[in-house]
Amino acid sequence: MMRMLLAVVALAAALPAQAQFRLPSIDINKIVDSAKNVGKAAKEIDQPEEIAIGRDLAATLLGAAPLVNDPRLQRYVNNVGRWLAAQTERSDLPWQFGVLDAPQLNAFAVPGGTIFITRGLLERMKSEAELAGVLSHEIVHVLKKHHLKAIQKSALAALAGEGANVALKDRAPAVRDKLISAGTETYARGLDKSDELEADRLGVVIAARGGYDAYGLPAVLQALQAMNPEDSSLALMFKTHPAPAERLDALDKMQPTLERYGTQPQLAERFAAEAKTAAK
Repeated sequence: MMRMLLAVVALAAALPAQAQFRLPSIDINKIVDSAKNVGKAAKEIDQPEEIAIGRDLAATLLGAAPLVNDPRLQRYVNNVGRWLAAQTERSDLPWQFGVLDAPQLNAFAVPGGTIFITRGLLERMKSEAELAGVLSHEIVHVLKKHHLKAIQKSALAALAGEGANVALKDRAPAVRDKLISAGTETYARGLDKSDELEADRLGVVIAARGGYDAYGLPAVLQALQAMNPEDSSLALMFKTHPAPAERLDALDKMQPTLERYGTQPQLAERFAAEAKTAAK
């Protein structure tokens, strides 16, 4: 059942994405060739570079698990996700949301605005508010560039270990491998706990701003907490995220906000009609 984790860590060849995603082949050598030394690699990555890196990583994730072949389901999740992203300060990113055909319970965000949720996690949800809570959590990772910063830090450490004075143009293949490995390893290792808790905290706010019941994300965390921790479908989730109990304790500090927006719509019936029916 660890097949998905192994596939992400190993650089699986990307399967063709559904047309809705339009993930072009990214030549990462162009990014490598533009850098002349390790110091320059530490510069702030601009938005076009962020989007290019994200598309390359998204294609790798799709190599580990393809999208569910259900246009209606994909369209529904995209509509919810893009509505939430429109409530943020980075609404101009090319946001894309998709459901991976994987039984494991997890969700992933890559730099530049592409977000995936697994079929396994979606099937555990009971309302659109819960979906919105999870998508908002992942949106925060993009807004705060959590993965981008982690990838950059990891790649710099690997490059520095080989000598900061070595010209990158003479070691393009090695640098390319370091960049790709840094990205895939980040998804297998997970982000810092502080990043995950920040994504929970701000994700609740985004979901509430989008008009959803603020208890959507806590409800998902409670469902995860109630599951058998030895369940193999939770292996990657629990490896890369703080325990649900710890996340719920942190969100408990937001009780006034949760209560204030806890009466907004959950949209359980619409979720059942769109996600549950389409997934069958």
